[in-house]
Amino acid sequence: MAIRASMHVVGGVLLEKLLDGDGGYRGPRIDCGQGHQATFVDYRSKNILTVLSQAKIRRAYYHCAGCQQGQVPKDRELDIVATSFSPGVRRLMGRVGSKEPFDEARADLEALAGIVVNTKQIERISEQLGEQVESIARRERRTVLSGKIVLPGAVPKMYVAVDGTGVPMVPRETQGRPGKDESGLAKTREGKLGCVFTQTALDEDGYPVRDPGSTTYVGAIEAAQQFGERIFTEAIRRGLRQAVMHIVLGDGAPWIWNLAAEHFPGAIEIVDLYHAREHLQDLAKILYSPLQAKPWADQRIEQLDAGDIEGLVASLRRLRPSGEVRKDEVRKTVAFLLTNAHRMRYKSFRDQGLFVGSGVIEAGCKTIIGHRLKQSGMRWTVRGANAIIALRCCQLSGRWEQFWEARSAA
Repeated sequence: MAIRASMHVVGGVLLEKLLDGDGGYRGPRIDCGQGHQATFVDYRSKNILTVLSQAKIRRAYYHCAGCQQGQVPKDRELDIVATSFSPGVRRLMGRVGSKEPFDEARADLEALAGIVVNTKQIERISEQLGEQVESIARRERRTVLSGKIVLPGAVPKMYVAVDGTGVPMVPRETQGRPGKDESGLAKTREGKLGCVFTQTALDEDGYPVRDPGSTTYVGAIEAAQQFGERIFTEAIRRGLRQAVMHIVLGDGAPWIWNLAAEHFPGAIEIVDLYHAREHLQDLAKILYSPLQAKPWADQRIEQLDAGDIEGLVASLRRLRPSGEVRKDEVRKTVAFLLTNAHRMRYKSFRDQGLFVGSGVIEAGCKTIIGHRLKQSGMRWTVRGANAIIALRCCQLSGRWEQFWEARSAA
């Protein structure tokens, strides 16, 4: 470790000499970008933390009398405008800050890379990078909708899976929102997550296999309408219009199916089989004793798995439960089944070699949102949470390098 630290110091000295080879002087006057001319004043130094060590850089400073602002061309060229961290350090800060609590990220960055920063700096840089990811994504969505991108080739089956999970918020972000606990006050906001993946093959037992590396994610705390546009443009970018078949997977939440109807008309819609099974198991526990509940639930699940929703509904309507609570639960289950009958033809879906579970997006909710934003004691602002969600979606979609390339080109 001592040798590594020494080599970092030596490398930092060499880097400083390299960067000082060009002081950023671009003549006595330069265009300020606002239609004026900025005049050279002098050279000014700036300390920058790099992945090697601190480096002191000399830069030419210009001043625009018309704008009353300074200009430092070298800062733009080195991507260090309004920051004392090199792009490489910010890249590492964003990477660790998106994966673990900011204080743990700070400690790991020091232990693994010898880079010493404070917790608040990790938080600020991570959120700045997340906002830049989102800014580039918004620009990309406009490009996608304009049709000015090269789309991938045809794929046999494209899936769009959508889900939501609560993110703990600071009190001001939930003010006036109804909650589910005894206080009646909300403590979370729903983070919406969507993924797009493709399927080409079946395994040797005839079950569908997700194409390796095909899953990409988008997410944010936002209204369903905004999120619908987000997931729709991601599907277009991935080749929705070239897909032979497209499928929407989700639980029974009405907003998901409203989104599907608006943005994916004609898609095969599938309610997650395991959510539907749980619905029946929960009903069995309300209606029967533990000894009776499982046999009854097993019979109903057999009907469900066969896609016999009419038979299942008939079985429920033959029940004569006592008490208004039980009667109400049966009515709710019947309504749920009738509303989603065409999304529950599981035997038909399996005969077509389709996924019938939304495990991919449920795992995504746990990995992208749960593991990072829902740890004990965490409370977020919408801005901060969305920045981290954007960062994590970018990384877990395999687009981290693309982000840095797009950022450099911007």
